Formats: sequence, structure tokens, C-alpha cells
Amino acid sequence: MENNQFSRRRFIGTGALAATGALLLSKSSFAHSIISGADKPNSVIKGVQIGVITYSFRALPSTIEDLIKYCVDCNINAIELMGDAPEAYAGIPKREAGQSNGDHNKAVADWRASVSMDKFKEIRKMFKDAGITIYAWKPSALEMRNTDEEIVYAFNAGKALGASHVTVELQAAAHSKRLGELATKHKFKVGYHAHTQATPELWDAALSQSEYNCINLDIGHYTSGTSSSPLPFIEKNHERIISMHLKDRKYHDGPNTPWGEGDTPIKDALKLIRDKKYKFPVTIEYEYNTPAGSNVVAEVKKCREYAAEALNS
Repeated sequence: MENNQFSRRRFIGTGALAATGALLLSKSSFAHSIISGADKPNSVIKGVQIGVITYSFRALPSTIEDLIKYCVDCNINAIELMGDAPEAYAGIPKREAGQSNGDHNKAVADWRASVSMDKFKEIRKMFKDAGITIYAWKPSALEMRNTDEEIVYAFNAGKALGASHVTVELQAAAHSKRLGELATKHKFKVGYHAHTQATPELWDAALSQSEYNCINLDIGHYTSGTSSSPLPFIEKNHERIISMHLKDRKYHDGPNTPWGEGDTPIKDALKLIRDKKYKFPVTIEYEYNTPAGSNVVAEVKKCREYAAEALNS
């Protein structure tokens, strides 16, 4: 279990900022202030953009301000931002006591269809002021159950955040066709994610449906699910890969492991991206169990260091 007292002290980003001072900061000045007197984060190494997904910090408090502090502390300047924190910041309706699931879903859908993009632009500025780019956005608004208006909202919010694409789990071909048609109309790309059901042909139907349908590859899941290297897939599909998750897993649907202890060729994949000058960002997805005596942010730092070592070798 992560020590929240430790995390709140540790992740300010500079010892010069007292906690009481932080409470007095406006949200628009927060990101700039936490790095006052310190260099902004930089995780572009040998031309490869290393980022992190919000999910990596799931055991910690995860407001927008928290996420900025974690990125700064880990020296990571890019993020795939999941939907909970931004939508909470923008005022998404909370479920009321006694409210049915259907009524709550309708309230959320109505909110998404009409909400101003101002708060999302504000979030973009907060991250930008801290030196962090939001390159991907993963809201829970892109499923088969969601309305077209919610999907368009996801694209518009992604644009407001500064992202180049949304990410979503790959589902039925009819749904990727629906998303692809809306993505084409609104000129915003969709990166489809897969777990251990991944095969070399899994994305073919979605890619054929729209040039805005792309791949959000997870090399750990791919390696575990296929019990093979993802490198040939990366080389073949690099023009349609829009972002790529990094984690280490064992073959044969094996477990997540600390990086370097599984079967996923993380270092070889990073060197391939470096040497071929592929332009898509790679995303640290911290998913293995936190070792005794360590903490989430320390482990994300280790993942960044592992990637940096590979790219610098």
C-alpha cells in the first residue's frame, strides 16, 4: 500500500514550495509554481518520446495537480491522460444517492454533449506550464454504449487537451467502423488497444475502415498473448502505430514483471524505434506489483531509467 503522506510530500517537485503555499495557488498557476527554480522535465531520449499513462499512478491520489507532480518528479514530459481526472476537474455529474445507473448514464451523456471545452483547455495549459505534453486522451466515452454525441465530445476534448489521438479498447468491427467514420468526419485519430487477444492480424479490419483508425500497441500484452516478439509487427505497422505501451510480461499469458525480468524485448523495441526514427511516443505503463520498501513513483522512475539506458546504449 502506497504511503499517501510520503507521496504528497515527495511529489511537490521542489523543496522550496511549502504545503500551505500550494493551497493558496490558483489552478492556472499551479503547474508553473511546482517547478519554479527547477528544470522542466525532459524524457525525449535519442529522439524517442517517453511518456507515461495515468494508470501507472492508480494507487495514488490522481487529481490533475497530483498527476502533474508525479510527472515532474519522474522527469517525464509527456502523458496519456485517462478520463477520470480531467472530467472531474471539468465538473462531470456525480452519481446521486438513489439514482439509477441508467439515469446517471443519461446525465453524464447530456453533460458531455453540452459541456464547454474551457476546462480542458485550462488543463492543457497547466500541463504545458509544467513542461508536459498531453499526447493521448483515454475517456470512457468511446464504448458501444456511448452516444455519437459522447464520441464527438471525446474528440473535441482531446483536441482541447492538445492530444493527437484518443485511445480505446479494440471491440467489434462494427464499432471500430462507427468510430472510424466519426473520426474521419472530425479529423481526430483513434488508437485501438489490445490485451493478450492480440495477433498480427487483429487490427486489420479497423485499419481498413478509416485512415483515422490507428494502433495503440502494448508490447507486453502482445508478447504475452502471442508468445513471440512484437518487433516484426512494429516494423510492418509502424506507420499506423500512433502510440505504444511499454511493460514487461512473460510468455503464455504470463504475469507482469519488473522490467528486464520478463520475455518482452523492451530494449530491442526501443532501439528499433530509435534507429528507424519512428515518430510515435512510447508510454510507460507501470503494472507489476510494487516491491516491499519501494513506492509507485520510485518504480516509474526505474522504468524510465531502464528505457533511457536502452536508448543511450
